[in-house]
Amino acid sequence: MDDIFIGNDLVEVSRIEKSINSLGKKFLDRIYTEVEQHYCQSKPNPSIHFAGRFAAKEAIIKAMQSSGYNKPIPFSSIAIHSGKNGEPIVFLDFTCNGKCKLTISHTDKYAIASAIYIKK
Repeated sequence: MDDIFIGNDLVEVSRIEKSINSLGKKFLDRIYTEVEQHYCQSKPNPSIHFAGRFAAKEAIIKAMQSSGYNKPIPFSSIAIHSGKNGEPIVFLDFTCNGKCKLTISHTDKYAIASAIYIKK
């Protein structure tokens, strides 16, 4: 039987926007993969998409840590891509004993994400 762990995160879009404006590419490269940066920059309001992916990564880290996973998880080791129907797909650049599923929502002011880590 699989064990299931949940993580959630809520981010103010303005907080991410301020980090992008003040730290620029340094911040983007520390948090997001090149594919994520390209995806978010292609949108009319990139900040809400950067915030959504930030919240998603935080939610994934919380779900994994609640499972007992205790190794460091850099933000850039988590990649969130969009599937053919726009659904978020999680890619982890490290070895773990499970998989993650994710949902992301946002408004102009907030982004929220919920993650499920399914441990085998």
